[in-house]
Amino acid sequence: MVKHDEKKLAQEIYKQIGGTSNVHSLINCMTRVRIDIKDPSKVNDDKVKQINGVLGTVEEDTYQIILGPGLAAKVANEMGDIANIAVGEEDTPSEDQALFSKDTDNLDQLAAENKAAHKNKHNPQTPLKKVLRSIASIFIPLIPAFVGAGIIGGIASVFSNLLVAGTISGEAWENLVLVTGIIQRGLFAYLNIYVGINAAKVFKATEGLGGIIGGVVYLTGITPEAPLPNIFTGEPLSANQGGIIGVILAVWILSLLEKQLRKVVPNSIDIIVTPTISLLVVGLATIFLIMPLAGFVSINLVGMITWILGVGGAFAGFVLGSLFLPMVMFGLHQVLTPIHVTMIEQTGSTQLLPILAMAGAGQVGAAFALLVRARKNKQLTTMIKGALPVGILGIGEPLIYAVTLPLGKPFITACIGGGIGGAVIGLFGGVGASAIGPSGVALIPLIVNNLWWAYVLGLLAAYAGGFVATYFFGVPKEAMEPSVVSL
Repeated sequence: MVKHDEKKLAQEIYKQIGGTSNVHSLINCMTRVRIDIKDPSKVNDDKVKQINGVLGTVEEDTYQIILGPGLAAKVANEMGDIANIAVGEEDTPSEDQALFSKDTDNLDQLAAENKAAHKNKHNPQTPLKKVLRSIASIFIPLIPAFVGAGIIGGIASVFSNLLVAGTISGEAWENLVLVTGIIQRGLFAYLNIYVGINAAKVFKATEGLGGIIGGVVYLTGITPEAPLPNIFTGEPLSANQGGIIGVILAVWILSLLEKQLRKVVPNSIDIIVTPTISLLVVGLATIFLIMPLAGFVSINLVGMITWILGVGGAFAGFVLGSLFLPMVMFGLHQVLTPIHVTMIEQTGSTQLLPILAMAGAGQVGAAFALLVRARKNKQLTTMIKGALPVGILGIGEPLIYAVTLPLGKPFITACIGGGIGGAVIGLFGGVGASAIGPSGVALIPLIVNNLWWAYVLGLLAAYAGGFVATYFFGVPKEAMEPSVVSL
């Protein structure tokens, strides 16, 4: 594994993106650093791509530099330290800077106009992109929690099955299962609150109020003996009805109400009036309107997906597995996160994730084929060797942006491999994961109902399908030449 000096890498990135003064905010996800650029005209994208350690870039609503898992977080923290910006927070002016804000209003406005013009010209901000950006920003900070709690839950499930089977016994093992289960439920039992806080941050509402709205969905204190009615059906409301879909919608409404209240409420009583009215109005709306409506949507959405997988079988698996890489490329995969979580809340597992994970396995197979066919291309093979280990573990973006997508054909054949793996999973049916976050080999411990073997067969099929399709049809001639291929 290649070692990188994170501080030097951060300095080199700043040099090519216009310096620290050109950065409005920083956020890191599992594989990339997302940078909100003030003046995009100062960014030298070609030079950024040439920096040793950078696997690729994506220009969307933010400028995204792909570095791979682990390295992305370290470089983001270094960039934050250098620019004195808290990662995940906006670069807001200090009090001293604010004294001169009137003199710099025109400059700030010009910078904003330059940024808006660049985005409108090169990457129009459609409503869909704004929604996807919001969803991504809500769930990206939770991904490490999903991974850690999910794997711990998988370990607890394995030991629990061994206890039931009599393979292991004793109070120590029982306590281990109990404790690991407690750790896992620390996330999933209170997920709505975490989502509410993050959603409030994204929508510019008060984070504490967002957490309370997330907690309202649990209907704490309501008992079966004294239920609250669903105003649409007359049936009792159930705790967590609507789940995170309802929480996100409610917090968005909270943000709109807060902004309007602060326009009319005097500053002297804002701290009392605004949160009180916001919580009362949005809390009541959440209980009596949003929960019933979001519950109806989420139940039917999960039912529709389950029906498609049950009826479509192998065909549905092939379509989903083959289309997921393009969804990742365009950032559309973020919209699936709340669907996964909703399925887990309602059924105990998501049957979508194991099928979609096959897309990454198809890429792994394609990468192995490129290693064999393009072994004379040292730059390409070095890039593949660096990206393959994390690809096997389910982090596919380094392979997408550094290998298969730039070469073209391997991206298509990798999609075919993913479709073949998805078809195998769909053929067996019922293969679900108890948590989201991991993919590839790392997802095996999270497969429920002892169907891990079906998932492994799907992985092997995707590896083989991606390898064969790429070996015979997906290797460009220029990739096999000894000369260096520009990636």
